[in-house]
Amino acid sequence: MLSVMKGIAVTHLADVLVLDLSTGISGPYATKLFADAGAEVVKVERPEVGDPIRHVSADGTTLSEDSALYRFLNAGKRLRTADLDSAEVATLVATADIVVESFEPIDSKLTELLATRPDLVVLSITPYGRRGPWVGRPTTQFIIEAESGALAMKGREDQVPYQSGARDTEWSSAVYGAVGALAALRRRDRTGLGEFVDCSHQAAATFGFTAFTETLHNLLGRPEHTKPARLVEVPSVEPTADGWVGFCTNTQQQFESLLAMAGLLEMLEQNPDWSRPDYRTAHQAEWNERLHGWTREHTTAEIVELATLFRIPVAPVNDALGVLEHPHFAARDFFERSADGTFVQPSPPFKFDGVRARSAKGASTASPQPSPAVPAAVEPPDTRPLAGLRVLDVTAFFAGPSCGQVLAILGADVTHVESIQRPDGARTYVGPLYGCDQWWELGKMWISTNHNKADLTLNLASARGRELFLELVAKSDVVLENFSPRVFENFGLDGAMLRERNPGLIFVRMPAFGLDGPWRDMVGFAQTMEQMSGKAWVTGHLADQPRIPRGPCDPVAGYHAAFALLMALRERDRSGAGAHVEVAMIETAVNTSADQLVEFSERGTTSARMGNRSLTAAPQGLYAGRGWEQWLAISIETEAHWSALREVLGDPPWMAKPDFSTAAERRHNHDVLDDELAAWARDLDVDELVDQLVARGVPAGRACDPREMSSHPQLSEWGYFERIDHLVAGELQVPTIPFRYRSFERWITSPSPLLGQHNAALLKGRLGLDDAQFEQLRADQVIGTVPARL
Repeated sequence: MLSVMKGIAVTHLADVLVLDLSTGISGPYATKLFADAGAEVVKVERPEVGDPIRHVSADGTTLSEDSALYRFLNAGKRLRTADLDSAEVATLVATADIVVESFEPIDSKLTELLATRPDLVVLSITPYGRRGPWVGRPTTQFIIEAESGALAMKGREDQVPYQSGARDTEWSSAVYGAVGALAALRRRDRTGLGEFVDCSHQAAATFGFTAFTETLHNLLGRPEHTKPARLVEVPSVEPTADGWVGFCTNTQQQFESLLAMAGLLEMLEQNPDWSRPDYRTAHQAEWNERLHGWTREHTTAEIVELATLFRIPVAPVNDALGVLEHPHFAARDFFERSADGTFVQPSPPFKFDGVRARSAKGASTASPQPSPAVPAAVEPPDTRPLAGLRVLDVTAFFAGPSCGQVLAILGADVTHVESIQRPDGARTYVGPLYGCDQWWELGKMWISTNHNKADLTLNLASARGRELFLELVAKSDVVLENFSPRVFENFGLDGAMLRERNPGLIFVRMPAFGLDGPWRDMVGFAQTMEQMSGKAWVTGHLADQPRIPRGPCDPVAGYHAAFALLMALRERDRSGAGAHVEVAMIETAVNTSADQLVEFSERGTTSARMGNRSLTAAPQGLYAGRGWEQWLAISIETEAHWSALREVLGDPPWMAKPDFSTAAERRHNHDVLDDELAAWARDLDVDELVDQLVARGVPAGRACDPREMSSHPQLSEWGYFERIDHLVAGELQVPTIPFRYRSFERWITSPSPLLGQHNAALLKGRLGLDDAQFEQLRADQVIGTVPARL
């Protein structure tokens, strides 16, 4: 597979110097994206601290050598060991374009250093961000997930909620922050002003995991909670004769196709309620009995092959070996050898003009070269980074629109293109609001992921629609699409045609599985990616089955695409050349599951689901407190944490037993710990317990309800939610994006648009159509403002 490896080390950011002062996964993966884009990255570790992942394997074993994960994240960087107050670090700060840090709390010496460079871009990736009452609060990634609403989203109603086992918050924060930093660098080059990019793990988890549940709750008038927020999708991961298979039925057609495939269409004939996701969830036992009777008679491969014929989103539920051996990745030449040749790793999830990007290799100790002088300001300081950039956003659901939204928030003129024949599928996620007046304007996902955009309806299946689209292409900088390859090909809108109309165009394509390979025409959603990439394999309770994390793969794909677009834009600024950019959704999911893959490849270490437990914390879990759905989250990573927990509990005799004297003993006896902590918390107030624990330095929190996150004291003060006045929904609190700029207090300039709201402005204003031509388009249903099939 690797002997015929082809690809290039890209140089889009070759004139950029990045100083990496971060540790763990988030900061180092952000700077890996920069290194793989050609930037010079210098990683500095403090001698007395170092990077905690350097000598820890995926199974928690302490290693004498550098771990595979550390080497994957830091290959291609120049490595240093130095104190923050050293002359070397001062020199690096003086010459850097971007500094990435993850100190908690931020070091005062570093703060003073950074203040000497008003033209510097600083990316900070921390648990709660750099403003708000919870900055510096004792925490772990488990507590972050609890306090973001993400934990309470996952699980059956009769189960304790469970965490994502794939460390998704850390991986996703990296790419969110990297986009913010690279965009800020573009603004720096135009205004001469730097930026402080504040990326919050908590905001990232709320953004990626909670499926905009609060937006729907707002649209429904904030009714009283009668059911837990968590659920498992039905169908989703199902047992087969030899393993597990994953389905995704986001549409009615996909669900009916599944029933037809399994010979169960009579279920729908006998009871039409089976078509409702909430009904299936409430009747899981009966559903499982019927479906599993069929799935257990077939192998995973047989079901995948059959489901493909029925156009059902499907995937094997892979462990690390399954991912590494999947034939689609081999056909796409996706995996590569590590810099030292000892393990296999994913390549960067980008292709430019059909050529795969490859990872930066090696780690040097040579001195970095000074960056070019920052040019004089040519634009006002309040200019957003992408002001003046025109984008045609021909995407649907969440992955593509999340890319278009961050571009729009960063100042681009983004037009979302859909049609009345096939509106964006995100408009249909309205739940109980279906059938009310203009219900297609009330989709929780639509309202939450299309801020600051214009909306144009244009039937690209018609000759006139395609002609108008190409006229818009000629006046645009970027076209973004995320359909399966056959959709644009059937329209006759391939990259060559678009570039012929506009040689400087950047055409970004985000197919689920890429533009080539045996799975190129397969349909895929976030659920599919979680099943295929290994994320589902490590998520769920120990005694249960694999479960999907539910969500993060969509925005992770969208923000990888935004990063690749910004790379191509920087190259175009230099050369004037456009680009054809390919970002396969599955490859972004695999990159953000790399810890499982590289460790397995080198050491044969197999990751497994652990429920709410951790290899680095014990005890760690959720414990029910007094009242309905009151869950206390505790995560003990150090002896100091354990001692403080003992104090809060009054140091009962059972905590002094030798069984709990060390972290290893506590992990070994975790069942007993869980029983004791559950008995202690059962009749106590969770909020009071959290206050007591945090006051003593114990990482603790509550599993927040995702329907109530806008009232969270930290997210509210940090600025994650903003109030809008939507033309149909009225006033709402809606989510923004997981990073802030210090220069801008508010991200949203306009709410998500109505269907075809800007038809006249774009077709008459930008293309110059007269009234008669415009009315003819409406009569021919090339454009419109109401879905053709309600």
